[in-house]
Amino acid sequence: MSDQIKHECGIAFIRLKKPIDYYEKKYGSILFGIQKLYILMEKQRNRGQEGAGVASVKLDINPGHKYIDRYRSCSENPIQDVFDTIYSKINLSNSGDQNLTQVKENVPFIGEIYLGHLRYATFGKNNIDLVHPLRRASNWRSKNLLIAANFNLTNVDELFTRLIEKGQHPPYYSDTVTLLEKVGYYLEDEIQNKYKYFKEQGYSKSQITSLIEENIDIIDVLKKSSKKWDGGYTVAGITGHGDSFIMRDPWGIRPAYYYSDEEIIVAASEASVICTAFGVPYEKIKEIMPGDALIIPKNGKEKCSNIRVPETKRSCAFERIYFSRGNDKEIYRERKKLGELLYKSITKAIDSDLENTVFSYIPNTAETAFYGMIEGIRNQSPNSKIRIEKVVIKDAKLRTFISSDSDR
Repeated sequence: MSDQIKHECGIAFIRLKKPIDYYEKKYGSILFGIQKLYILMEKQRNRGQEGAGVASVKLDINPGHKYIDRYRSCSENPIQDVFDTIYSKINLSNSGDQNLTQVKENVPFIGEIYLGHLRYATFGKNNIDLVHPLRRASNWRSKNLLIAANFNLTNVDELFTRLIEKGQHPPYYSDTVTLLEKVGYYLEDEIQNKYKYFKEQGYSKSQITSLIEENIDIIDVLKKSSKKWDGGYTVAGITGHGDSFIMRDPWGIRPAYYYSDEEIIVAASEASVICTAFGVPYEKIKEIMPGDALIIPKNGKEKCSNIRVPETKRSCAFERIYFSRGNDKEIYRERKKLGELLYKSITKAIDSDLENTVFSYIPNTAETAFYGMIEGIRNQSPNSKIRIEKVVIKDAKLRTFISSDSDR
């Protein structure tokens, strides 16, 4: 049985390429990463009415220290709750006598890799256990896996059954848990194969651990994991040792964009939020193409690799018409074009009686399409007077899709 493709979630990812003290010197704070993550998530607020979560990974932490931090919330205001809680845990007042390595070891959420997620529930109830990022934990650093996704798989039954056939026992019947366990299974398989290979070469167990982390083939893991995925998805993941990826479905149903320079790599569900958060021109934002994955190994040298053969692009209309921010150049143009394409149907419906017709729109998303519609009518009837008024005023009761599940 297929699942209906429903609403859209939001993803925010940041990888700091420089040591943390670089950002302290240049930007005045070792909290640069988490502060930018907040902006990315806040600017995608429409995508997270039922939950939000943040995870961070610290690179090269000595054994005995926590290297993954995570906090999630499904409160009434989840973004604010997440960051209020994170900042309450970050106490730098007693760190004056510590060097940066000690601060990094002892203060939570001071790391090099950040993953944020805004949840708009598409499967099951609003359960905190299903709020992203999800974590698959292990004492092996490389086997730890964090996953956050904007997606809806249409063949969860099939994928869930395949996990059981492989001997697994997933704790929830959920599209997200199914996806997590699928990637986790092939990640462990890759690690086990590498362990066997290096052991046969005569390396010690401690040497093998480092060699595995340096040689994991994330591309192969993703190819095997996603082979049977059917539906729209953008999936972001981080391993415990520091490899990261952002992968997109072969039909381009779910969006994904990224920006990279000598200081950072940032990815999000919308291009405009990257522009806003980091003050970079729109032209420098790149799209992760359908079927590709942005791979960021621990060394920070990113590359885009093909994971699945791209299909005919089928961008989610609801995503682009309703959820995406209207200050995105492409989204704005598409919404105007949508309105323009409606003018023939509209003038036919009113028998071309422009004199006795008043044109208006339902705020706010429809406003841009309304401009396109008016342009289309004016181009068709350049000598006619078009009457335009603001008939409907937006208030809280008008919020339908973008509201909590109980109010929708």
